[in-house]
This record gives sequence, C-alpha cells and structure tokens, in this order.
Amino acid sequence: MSAQVPIAVRHRLSERALKTLDVVAKFVEEECIPADAVFEAQIGVGDARWDHHPQVIDDLKKRARALGLWNMFLPKGHYKESPGFTNLEYGLIAEWLGKSRVASEAVNCAAPDTGNMEVLAKYGNDAQKAKWLQPLMEGEIRSAFLMTEPQVASSDARNIEMKMERDGDHYVLNGQKWWSSGAGDPRCQLYIVMGKSDANNKDPYRQQSVVLVPADTKGITIHRMLSVYGYDDAPHGHGHITFYNVRVPATNMVLGEGRGFEIIQGRLGPGRIHHAMRTIGSAERALEWMLMRINDPKKTPFGKLLREHGVILEWVAKSRIEIDAARLIVLNAAIKMDEHGPKAALTEIAQAKVLAPQTALTVIDRAIQSFGGAGVSQDTPLAAMWAGIRTLRLADGPDEVHLQQMGRNENRRGQAVATMINKQREKSEELMKKYSVKKAEIGTNIRKSKI
Repeated sequence: MSAQVPIAVRHRLSERALKTLDVVAKFVEEECIPADAVFEAQIGVGDARWDHHPQVIDDLKKRARALGLWNMFLPKGHYKESPGFTNLEYGLIAEWLGKSRVASEAVNCAAPDTGNMEVLAKYGNDAQKAKWLQPLMEGEIRSAFLMTEPQVASSDARNIEMKMERDGDHYVLNGQKWWSSGAGDPRCQLYIVMGKSDANNKDPYRQQSVVLVPADTKGITIHRMLSVYGYDDAPHGHGHITFYNVRVPATNMVLGEGRGFEIIQGRLGPGRIHHAMRTIGSAERALEWMLMRINDPKKTPFGKLLREHGVILEWVAKSRIEIDAARLIVLNAAIKMDEHGPKAALTEIAQAKVLAPQTALTVIDRAIQSFGGAGVSQDTPLAAMWAGIRTLRLADGPDEVHLQQMGRNENRRGQAVATMINKQREKSEELMKKYSVKKAEIGTNIRKSKI
C-alpha cells in the first residue's frame, strides 16, 4: 500500500497516485487474488480452453472501471490518452498487479496490449488510432506482438526475415513468427508485426518495418501454442504462426517504411519496466507464501517449526533485502524515463530488466524449497510463477544482450579511470617526498621486541 512506498521516492508521488495505490492494493488482495482460482476453473480443460475467456475477467473489469482503475500505464506527459500517472507511479501500481494472474487484465494493463497501445498512441495515425487504439483502450479486443522467429537468432532483431513486400496499395507478408503471446485469445483481433521491407538497405537498422495486421486476414495459420515449462497459458497462449501471401493495406504501415527499429525500441523500454515491477510483486507474494509455510504449526519436521531450522530465517532476511534492492533499481529506471525519456534511460532499464527476474526467481525458489513437494505442484502458485518469470530472462531481449551492452558502456570509462588512477599515484609520490616517507611494505613494519 502507499505506506510501503520507499521513502527515497515517496516525495515524487502525487496524492492521487498514493490514494490510487491503496485502492489497487485492496482490489488485488481482496478481489483479484481470490479470483485467480476461479479463472483457472472457468478455463476448463481440453481444446475448449481456447474458445472462450473466463466470465470472471469481465466481472472484474466492470469492478475495476467502477473504482477508476483503468489504462493506468500510459505515462503522464508523453501521451494525450494518459490517465496522468508517471512511469514511477505506475511502476508501483504494477507491483501490486504482479501479485495476481488476473489483475493486470482486469484493469486493462496487461501485456502485450499495453505495449501495443503505446505503439499506436505514439506512432499511429488518426485512422489507426480510431480503428485499433480505441477498442483496445476500452478493453473490447485484445492484440498480439509478432517479432520473434524460430529460424533465426531473434535476440538480434536485424536477423528478422519475414518478407514484407509492396504490391500496389498493399503489402504482402510471407514468413513465420513464434512466441506470439496473446494470439490464442479468441478476442485477439490485431497483430502488430515486424518484418523486413527493404532487405538491401545499407543501413541494417532501416531494413525493418512494423505493420498492423487484422488477425483474421487470409493466409494466416496458427499452427500451435507453445508451452512454458508445460504451461500453455490458455486462453492467452504463445502462438507459432505462419504468413503465406498475407495482404494488408499499405495504410496499415506504422510511421513509415524502415522505422521498425525505432518503433520496437520505443515499445520495449516502458514494457520492460512494467514487467520488472510486476515481477517484484510476484517476489513479494512468494515471500508471503514462504512466511506462511515456515510458521505453519502442522508442518514440524524433526519436531520443530520450519522457521526454527537452519538457514530458513536467513532465506527470509536475504529475500527481504534482495526484493527491496531490486525495487529501487526498477524505480530509479522509471524516474530516469520520466525525466529524460526511455532512450536516455537504456542503461537503467537494462539493469532493472536483468535484476528483477533474477531476484524474483531466487525468492520463488526459496519459497518452493520451503514447501517441499507441494512447492513444485499445482497446490501453490509458486511453480507457475517461477515458470512465467523464467521466460522474462529471455523476453524483450535476453539477459546476455543487455549485459553485453551495459558492459560495453561501462568499459568506455576504462581509459578515463586509468588516467585518474595514474594521476592519484603520481600525487601520492609527490606527497611521499613532501613528508619524507617511503611507501610501507607489507610485513616490514613489525615492532621488534627486546630480549
């Protein structure tokens, strides 16, 4: 709740944001988390799981709108459609949403729709906004973002191969995509697709474009839904999709040919912060489950409560430190984005994107361990949480890509720090001469005792 906001950032939050945090926290804890089990039950089993979405979602959406909790993610000062929260303020809201499977969708702040709405709000023209952004913001439809491809190393987006060829007043798309999250939902009506429109452009960052593709366009085939450690995330799903001579109007091009990299960078920056803060929320929930388990009077291995054994309380303490530290890293990135924009905050965003999932996985793993066999079963949310968050070390750019870039940026200081250290050494020599002393050698200044 608002009382738990880190003191380092509290002064940056408006009174409205603080009050909203309290409303969000209450909504998540009292209505969304209990509804998670209902959501699972209403999905059902078998192929029918892909044919509908649970009624509890629609009911929660009505409740959320009545509470004024809707589309909170578009940052203040960047979009005319923004509800008026900063990246920092929404980051803290997203933490609470991360504690429940259904909460983000209930307030219309679920990926990939959030990123797709940002693309349309920032880069879309008036016609594109009217046709797609408005129904997305109303929660009437859902969408998917199609970038990753199975046959290439998609962590380097220059490798994207889907052909996007101009043919009169249309573009023709051929190729395949996978990890198309959201494509399984029967409400998914829009694919935002990245493809190669100018393979011969000498600038590899101007070869790609982004186009809006209605999901029911002829020539699109959804072959399968990929699973994440055995979880298929129905009805959301992660589709493996092929495009065969798929024709879309040239007016569906976003921003213009060759602007694909610009668009995806503008999309992924804020999305990484949203993921990171939701991940902090998941870590908090895992810690809560661990606390419940280690204090359960019915679970007394070797005659003691779990909290009385070995390193259990050390796990709790380390988890508390790690969660709080990761949260500050994420909030720092949000502040940098608010003050200077996503492009200026690439390093801070990368830090958050790498650290938050690793921290959450560590905490969740401890919680799983404290539950023993129950921890890896469906009887707690921990196994599913671990599986979902493990994907974040791959999604929106794998850890290694961000670490390599951060390493290169940090290493640029190498010559400067070497110059500084050498100057400090020279100054030390000057001071040695001034005070008529020599550098102490280790082990040579031991006082000799008299015999």
